[in-house]
Amino acid sequence: MEEIYVFGHKSPDTDTICSAIAYAKIKNWTPARLGEINEETKFVLDRFDIHVPELLGNVEGKKVILVDHNEFQQSADGIEKAEILEVIDHHKIKFSCDKPVKFLTEPSGSTATIIAKYFESDIEKIKSTDEKKKINGLLLSAVLSDTVVFKSPTTTEEDKKIANDLAKAAGISDIIKFGIDIKKANGSIKGKPVESIIMADFKEFDFNGNKVGIGQTEIVDINEIYEIKDEISKFMENLKNRKYEMTVFVATDIIKEGSELFFAGDKSKIEKAFNAKFEGNFVYIPGLMSRKKQVVPNLQRVF
Repeated sequence: MEEIYVFGHKSPDTDTICSAIAYAKIKNWTPARLGEINEETKFVLDRFDIHVPELLGNVEGKKVILVDHNEFQQSADGIEKAEILEVIDHHKIKFSCDKPVKFLTEPSGSTATIIAKYFESDIEKIKSTDEKKKINGLLLSAVLSDTVVFKSPTTTEEDKKIANDLAKAAGISDIIKFGIDIKKANGSIKGKPVESIIMADFKEFDFNGNKVGIGQTEIVDINEIYEIKDEISKFMENLKNRKYEMTVFVATDIIKEGSELFFAGDKSKIEKAFNAKFEGNFVYIPGLMSRKKQVVPNLQRVF
């Protein structure tokens, strides 16, 4: 039987990896990844004794399922010539295919919420109690991660309900503590190269023919960002000059619930997008938590 690969986007976060693994386990397919996992995701996989999925190269000619993304520029090399069977995603839709495919999308806080909602009965059919616990634990972790433990404006009431159901099934008694432990696993950037901080969760977007790169990191102490702000600014400018109309980096403090936003590019556009005055190339914006809901739509509008 030909292998079917399930994978998320090129800058894998916890929702991307855990959703791919969980859905692959439910359907008995092969989970994969398109990049290196971060410390938060490693914490989750270790917690549930799950192996890191294989690193997938060019997917031309392969049968694939896309989770947590649908834009080809965020996907695997050769995706245009792959056989796409399904897409499960919670982002804006920018997808085109030369034949009908199953496309499951909802405005949820995570892809894992959608998988848990529509494939609950499939999970229940799995005979191994331990395997069921692991799948529920992975999906719970993904929901908590992508909603920033329900602090993100992308969070829905359905996310909260499903997360609580998943917690019971996974044997997690204190859902908030578990979520905070997940976020703390990736909460410090001290000693990390600037490139790895910015590119760890970096996505490309096409806004009216303009290529824009947007990175995001979540931390528990915003002062760590200020210690390397000059290095961040320099890297952002060099990155923009190489291939982008604009680059944006969002450093989100999950405790203060706001973000320091860096940019390189047209200052008038970024100020208009966020209704903020930039003295240099960065500014703190209270309440800014979500790239998907608060950054991408604003930039798309001004471009």
